Amino acid sequence: MSTAFAHVLERLYEVTGHAPRGSATEKSARCPAHDDRQPSLSVGMKQDGIVVLNCHGGPKCPTEDIMAALNLPMSALWPAEPQDRHQQRNSDRHDRWMPCGHDKAAEYLYRNEHGTVLYGVARCTLKGNGCQGFRQWRPDPTKRSGRRWSLRGDDGEIAVRLVPYRLPEILAAVREERVVMICEGEKDVEALRARPLITATCNPMGAGKWRPEFAQYFHGADVSIVADRDKAGREHAEAIVANLMPVTRSICVVQAAHGKDAADHLAAGGTTGDFITVWEPKPYNLENHG
Repeated sequence: MSTAFAHVLERLYEVTGHAPRGSATEKSARCPAHDDRQPSLSVGMKQDGIVVLNCHGGPKCPTEDIMAALNLPMSALWPAEPQDRHQQRNSDRHDRWMPCGHDKAAEYLYRNEHGTVLYGVARCTLKGNGCQGFRQWRPDPTKRSGRRWSLRGDDGEIAVRLVPYRLPEILAAVREERVVMICEGEKDVEALRARPLITATCNPMGAGKWRPEFAQYFHGADVSIVADRDKAGREHAEAIVANLMPVTRSICVVQAAHGKDAADHLAAGGTTGDFITVWEPKPYNLENHG
């Protein structure tokens, strides 16, 4: 029995109070995501150790809801370690692969308030060489790779809850009255986060994709928007300002002194203190920060 399978079964017993029953690789259990009077949840273990959950009750609860009810991340459905070297090679290969056919160069995980992975963004090694470079994915334990390379469901609608990148860190910074820097992409965010005491974020899918509901996470925040040095970057910053103006304490828009974006600026030797201020639509007011 894999560690992942055993852990999920243990949590099902702890949460529902009823022990899952069945064979060594297939169990029936009460679904923790709805009022389940009869065991309607099948819990299976695939050959590679990945756990598969299927609710057959009236609500047919999504796997994400079941794992949330168990207070487990989606990653808990996957084995922590491959069982042998052959599996390790296959796992590495699947982890590097992207639908464009190129190897993955970086991956960025979007998490909810509790740290559970909602979806991810992968960047390939050949971005800018005839390849789009980025692809989004969402956890799907029924897939061999553990992910589905789309954020949309069969109906064409977004199938996951979209949140700003590094959401738990944003919420902590707002509580602690620290500035949150908003960039255009994940690479810029990570470049800024590598500097001491910096909290940074962005929205998924790049410029022009900021969502109105993101304002709920910035109530009372002090925000510094790092706008890319192009038309799309300026328009993106303007959209964020319009969205956050009613809820934030202060907003400042800056640009790189070196290169196009935050990553360029820092790579060229710039610091987080020498960005160029280009707009202060909601000034920092000491009277409001006492």
